[in-house]
Order: sequence, then C-alpha cells, then structure tokens
Amino acid sequence: MLTRRTLLGGGLALAGSALLAGPMGRPSAARAAEGLAPRPAATGPVRHALSLIAAERPARLLGPDGPVSTVWSYDEKLMPVIRIRQGDSLRVRLENRLSEHTTIHWHGVRVPNAMDGVQYVTQPPVRPGEDFLYEFTPPDTGTFFFHPHCDETGQVGRGMAGVLIVEGDETVPSDADIVLVNKDWRLAGDGSWLPFRTAEGAARAGTFGTRRTVNAAAAFAAEVPARGNIRLRILNLDATRSLQIGVEGAEAYVIATDGNPLEPFRLDSWRLGAAMRVDLLVRAPEAGAAFAVKDYFSAEPWVLGTFTAKPSDKAARDFVPSPLYAPSVPRAALGEAETLPFSFSAAAGSPAAYLDSLPPDDPMSQVFLDALCAGGDSFWAINKQVWPAGDHSKLPPPLATLVAGRSYVFELMNGTPHPHPIHLHGQTMEVISASRQELPRFFADTVLLQPKERIKVAFVAAPGRWMFHCHILEHLEHGMMGWVNIV
Repeated sequence: MLTRRTLLGGGLALAGSALLAGPMGRPSAARAAEGLAPRPAATGPVRHALSLIAAERPARLLGPDGPVSTVWSYDEKLMPVIRIRQGDSLRVRLENRLSEHTTIHWHGVRVPNAMDGVQYVTQPPVRPGEDFLYEFTPPDTGTFFFHPHCDETGQVGRGMAGVLIVEGDETVPSDADIVLVNKDWRLAGDGSWLPFRTAEGAARAGTFGTRRTVNAAAAFAAEVPARGNIRLRILNLDATRSLQIGVEGAEAYVIATDGNPLEPFRLDSWRLGAAMRVDLLVRAPEAGAAFAVKDYFSAEPWVLGTFTAKPSDKAARDFVPSPLYAPSVPRAALGEAETLPFSFSAAAGSPAAYLDSLPPDDPMSQVFLDALCAGGDSFWAINKQVWPAGDHSKLPPPLATLVAGRSYVFELMNGTPHPHPIHLHGQTMEVISASRQELPRFFADTVLLQPKERIKVAFVAAPGRWMFHCHILEHLEHGMMGWVNIV
C-alpha cells in the first residue's frame, strides 16, 4: 500500500511532454500562466548528502520468475527517487564503477552550468574508478529526473536514470503522492540485451523496446484513500516512445507540465514525448472502486497503473483542485525578445532523407539501412549542422551565441515526418504558439514537435554552455544535437 507518509519518508526511495492533444477544456493563455497562488517564503534549507554508485546489478525485468538481466543503475533498486523541499541543497557524490565514463545530467533543473553533467562541455568525464561531486540548490519545485549524457542509448537503455522531486508547490496537500516512471527495455527472452540502436530506428522514429514497464515492473497497482485527492507524477523516461495519457474511472486535472505549475484544467488526454512529464490530480472514487491511467498512443490502450480506493474518512465533496503555487521561473519580455529560427531536419545527403520516402517493406529500404550500418554516420541536423560522430570532446561551433539576462524566442521547425521532443538544457521555456495544436501558454524544458510543425518558445537566457537536442536518444546520437553559448 502506497500512502503519502510512506512515499515521503526517507531521502532515497523507490517509487514509480508534453503537449495537449485532443479536445479538452483549456485555460486562456494569461490564466494558464498567471492564475496561480503567490509562493510563500521558503522555510529553512536542509542539506541532503547522497551517494549514487553507477554499477552493474542484477534485476528481473521480465518478471519475478523470469531470467536475470544485468542492468546499470545508480542504486540497488532501479529508478531511485530523491525527494527534497524547495530551498534545500543537494550534495550528490557520483562514484563510477562501470566499464566506461559517465556523468549525471539533472534534466529540467536550472542548475549552475558547471553542474549540468555533460562530458567535455561542462565537466570532465567521470572515468571508471573516479567520482564527482554535484552541489546545487534547485530553484524550482517540480518533477525532474537525472541520467547520463554520453552513450545514452546504452547507459539509459540499461537503466541509468532516477527521479528528483522538489516539493513545496502545493497550497493544499494531496492525500497521496505517487510516481509513475514509464520505460521500455530492449530484452531478449533469456534476459540478455538486444541492440540499443538499430539502423532503421536511428533513421526513422527510434528503436522501440520489447518489454514495457512502469517503475521497472510490468504492472503497477496501489491502494489510495477513497474520495482522496491523488497526485500522480508521470515521467516518460523511454528512449523513443511517446505516450497519450488518459484516466478512466475518475476525474483528473492537469496541474503541472515538466514540473512547472499551471492553472488546473480537466484532463482529456495529454501527449508525453520522451523525457517529458505531467503531474495530474485525480479524485479517487468510492471505496472498492478503481481507476486506471492508460496510454492511448500504443496499438491498444496500455495500463500504466491501477488504483483501488480503500475506505477512508474523506467525505463526498465537489472536486475543485486547488492551484499550485506560481512557478518561480523568470518570464521572457516578448516585446524585447530576439527571435531565432531552428530547423530540425535530415542531414544533407543522409540516407534518412530517402528512407522517409519509402515504405518500411520496400526492397530499397534495406539498401539504405545497410549503408547506415556502416556506423558513425550523422544523418539528423539542426540548422543543417550535425553533431560530430563520437563523443563530446570534438565540440562543434555553437548553434547560437546569446547574452545572459536577455529574452529570446526560439522558433522550432520540424522538417521531418517524425516527432521530435526538443530539450534545451539550463532554461525553462514558455510555449507561446504552435502551428498544428491548440495549446495554452505553459512552461516546459522539453517540447514535442509534431511532424511539419512550428512551435515558438520564449525564455530568459541563463549563462553557460547548454546542450540543445532531440530526446529520442538515437536521434541525438546521430546528429540532432548542438549547443548554445550564453555569455
């Protein structure tokens, strides 16, 4: 049984993008950004000292009676969850016991640039046998996560990821707070790993896993208090898959995107690309009844979690979700902002451009795929610039040079027939327009670009070298990655 008390206890514990899709009640742009309660002053800070040990460990990802797989993880349990309060500081020592170098990138957290965890760009790689100390105070509440930033298909594919929750945004405490981490695994029937990268996946929409899980298990279930307000923090930590989140059997509201509060509105469905998160507030049904969270973007609806209501002293009442405290993210001055275009496309001369014109079963598809299998090819680009094959040690020129403290609008343009979840490190972007979707104004760190779509995002530039890339891991490893220099 998962209760708020058990989920909040302890410093490190196991627990479980987003664009709107489909018809739903949407707040106006102004209300979505501003219809929230002002945040009170933070309480006294607490310093959390943790150790994360990157190492090989056994896990039964194919079920409790299935074969053992050798995963890579930060903790004895997969997908560890760190919970702190806003204003608290983190002191995390990463110890590398793997056979290759690694780091920790704190996805979505506005950390100082030196703590961003990108090899050769913000820090030296943490080589086997070495350690590295990350120290920072997250400025924002929200639902975040952490992962390596080199050989991501292999390291994240084997399990290197965790969740960071920064609490302190609730004006009225929820009755349960539950984390749901969606991730696929590339496993053969004997528990061994299948290739994390394939030529067809890298050149198209990514390579999908063979085993779907939530919180590293095939099925997630929990008891919740009847008629209680249940907060669900849903993270899509898959390398490829997009989700279409819906709730059956209960009323649900969206209350935060990528950890950033917005005025609650009733959920119809919510699209989560890779690396994106959504927080829902759900009113639990009467005792004995259940509700389910489902993904409708798969071939058939897939259940992320089932929640059964247990007897409680909660009285029947209208479900009017209390807003979270307003985000503390700086907001761009649009009247003064400079607009910069960024086009996401197939690289010039890349076989990927030709593959998109052929059906998967066309005989010519295999000819192009064989060409891709030569390895080391870059066939995705940002503004026609590709990330060089190999590691980050060969840093290409920046995609743009910005001035810290100034407001910018990035116009993101998808010139491909595939969706691309676009992530900008170190900044929290405000989505201000989209050409193919009806969206409110909301904050995010990862934005899902639909095929042939244009989306405008705005932010206030924070200083540093910041990565800018698609979060389909095969895409970033084959060219769709760059960096911006903010001085």
